[in-house]
Amino acid sequence: MKTKAWIVGLLSALLCTSCVTIRPGEVGIKQTLGKISEDHLAAGPYWFNPFVSKVLKIPTRTVEAFNTLDVPTKEGLTVKSEIALLYHVKPEASREVYTKYGMNYQEVIVESNFRAVVRHICGMYYAKELFAVDRKKIEKEIFDEISSSIWDKGFVTDAVLLKSITMPPQIFQAVENKLKAEQESLQMEFIISKQHKEAERMQIEAEAIRNYNKTISESLTEIMVKWNSIQVLKELVTSPNSKVIITDGKAPMIIDGKNN
Repeated sequence: MKTKAWIVGLLSALLCTSCVTIRPGEVGIKQTLGKISEDHLAAGPYWFNPFVSKVLKIPTRTVEAFNTLDVPTKEGLTVKSEIALLYHVKPEASREVYTKYGMNYQEVIVESNFRAVVRHICGMYYAKELFAVDRKKIEKEIFDEISSSIWDKGFVTDAVLLKSITMPPQIFQAVENKLKAEQESLQMEFIISKQHKEAERMQIEAEAIRNYNKTISESLTEIMVKWNSIQVLKELVTSPNSKVIITDGKAPMIIDGKNN
């Protein structure tokens, strides 16, 4: 009985170790006596001889390669970046990927290329630009370059996500001061422009007043002056107050009678 139980256990172990299930989002690579099968294994169960063969699973779903990198800038400074690459292995290229780069393909080929591309792209920008520029622009540039670098090696780039850019405190403060100075300069330009507009307004107003006075002065003819003087003299004559009126016929001069 013990022998039978031992044999049953051994057969069960062999059956378990000789069966593999390839799940959705991965492919299998069968290796027999060192020789790799021509085609990859799609999702499903497979039997193999565990003594001479083994089945390796390679994920084809999107995976993340996250990196925290110290990258150089155009002026020679160093900033810290947190950036992620989303990629997947092309199923039809899984055999070639395993053959050339092994199971550690992410570190060997994907991340090494990714780090080089990130440093190259960031090195084209000043620290201030990396801090203030539209991140979508940098992500697009990195995406395009890394895609062209790893596509022919069997990998597809799904997305590049620039999560953060961190500069040293002294550099950050210098950038802050420069941005503040630029804002103050823009504000001063606005104030000067406003003062220029106010000066123009006052000049236009003064010109209008001058033209108005000129028009009034030109409209006051000698006849009109005499007529207005007569009207004033008429009102003085009819006034009940005692007064002395001296006139040269053009304009009256009034002397209060009470003071005489």
